[in-house]
Amino acid sequence: MISIMNINKKILNVIYKVLAVMLALILWEIAALKIDSPILLVTPVQVLGRLFTIWHEPDFAGTVWFTMYHIVGGFLAGLLCGIICAVLAYICKPVEYILWPWMVTIKAVPVASFVVICLIWFTAKNLSVFIAFLIVVPVIYQNTLTGLRSTDKGIREMADVFHIPWIRRIRYIIMPQLSPYLISAGRVTAGMAWKAGVAAEVIGVPSGSIGEKLYNAKIYLNTPDLFAWTIVIIVISFVFEKCFVGQMLYMSKIYLDTDDLLAWTVIIVVLSVIFEKLVVLTLKAALKK
Repeated sequence: MISIMNINKKILNVIYKVLAVMLALILWEIAALKIDSPILLVTPVQVLGRLFTIWHEPDFAGTVWFTMYHIVGGFLAGLLCGIICAVLAYICKPVEYILWPWMVTIKAVPVASFVVICLIWFTAKNLSVFIAFLIVVPVIYQNTLTGLRSTDKGIREMADVFHIPWIRRIRYIIMPQLSPYLISAGRVTAGMAWKAGVAAEVIGVPSGSIGEKLYNAKIYLNTPDLFAWTIVIIVISFVFEKCFVGQMLYMSKIYLDTDDLLAWTVIIVVLSVIFEKLVVLTLKAALKK
């Protein structure tokens, strides 16, 4: 009975969200028709038409892949760096003091300032990688450090008494309490990385990026293109966030032995490399045609 009620609540939530989206589209359509200026505001129908057109353009896949590859790469690098820095700060207090001014500065400095500075240091091609990295690191660092400090002291002392190996402590004691903090940080930073990364591309204008498409739309007052590429960014960001959070939730719920965990890690890495190579080869073949 309770499960049926929960299912009904989920269905109602989906219905309400769909109705909210439909209401927003109707209001958007009315506002666009009232303004009657395609440069200022286009209708949803025009945006969907342009979205369908750019979907079939030969450089669409390459453009999306360029931006996704760089921003996701910066996100994953920031995730790894933030976790490592938090673990070091948790183990050694002086490390926390050393990292404190850096993390505070990164969080306080505007993205635009970082973009201008990074354009002096790096090429525009790799700009979004570094910006996504900087956006992710402090949030992951702070959440991971808070999660590590939230672990039960009594359980840790019991683990010391029974000489439980560190790999099992991490898997069965630390990770269950740390995972909610990582999931929360990942959910926040996934969207932030995409917004900051695309903003960096609009300023740096690397060739073959979504940022370049948005910049050209602004220069030529092509509002349908601007809205269409914005929708592409929203969809990719949404899918990436859901996939990342879903994977984190899945990994936090399964319980594997050490050997199984190592085996699955190797399998995931190998499959990721194979997938990347297949996508690159597919895109090259499509672009040649």
